[in-house]
Amino acid sequence: MNEMTDAAAGSLSFEQVLFERPAPKVARITLNRPQMKNAQGLQMTYDLNEAFDVAAHDDDISVIILAGAGSDFNAGHDLSGTETKELSDFRTVGTWGQFGAEGREGEYGREKEIYLEMTERWRNIPKPVIAQVQGKVISGGLMLVWLADLVVASDDSKFLDNTPDMGINGAEFFNHPYELGIRKAKEWLFMTEWISAEEAKRAGMVNRVVPPAELEATTLKMAARIAEKPLFTLKAIKESVNNAQDLMGRRENNKFTFALHHLLHSHFQHISGYPIAIDRLSPKIQERIRSSAKTQKAEE
Repeated sequence: MNEMTDAAAGSLSFEQVLFERPAPKVARITLNRPQMKNAQGLQMTYDLNEAFDVAAHDDDISVIILAGAGSDFNAGHDLSGTETKELSDFRTVGTWGQFGAEGREGEYGREKEIYLEMTERWRNIPKPVIAQVQGKVISGGLMLVWLADLVVASDDSKFLDNTPDMGINGAEFFNHPYELGIRKAKEWLFMTEWISAEEAKRAGMVNRVVPPAELEATTLKMAARIAEKPLFTLKAIKESVNNAQDLMGRRENNKFTFALHHLLHSHFQHISGYPIAIDRLSPKIQERIRSSAKTQKAEE
């Protein structure tokens, strides 16, 4: 990370996220890969983690906004194959390790680090986090919405988990039943259809839906009002509600579902040579997966 403190603007500089202080006691972190629909790769993951850490430990910040640059909040995990860095290039957060191990061990550890446990870590930041959402949110992008305490969405927003089309049971941070309810979560995953912002609001996944032109101002106004309350009170409220959700089994079910997620990866690797069912992916991504599999096989 290239970190630079700007005393005048009160901002920090990262490669793939922006860090701003748009109002007293409010930080805004913006996913900043609009040319890639803010697809989340390793650089963004660790930039975002460091930005969250800065906001969490800054005594002058009480509320954090998470936004996305461009037309879409987040297109999910980066499957472009354009990243040049490896996990070893970053200071990892978890202690599972052995990311380069043979078989499923290495990939299990990798996804546990960058998806499951990282999102859990962000979800448990004690300060209130508000997701400011526009456009498309796909699969892994849902996890970046679900880590937030409140969600403000523009009326052009829509949400999709297309992992079932790839033979997988859902995104790694499996909050679906806790966001939508049991039957709606099943329908959504079985059918693999888009959910509009209004439908997400009716289900309880989104707090407020506003016109795109009002999204930033509405989110900032909400953040500023929340920030007026004592920070200790805000932390206690968040931990109380999060604990209530955890007592419903959210955390344990996430671990269980993550294990099934990797069982399915292993299943498709066994029957097809690829960790997912690739026939419904775009030709470009199919080719990249096939090429990657050939490279790995040649290196064995």
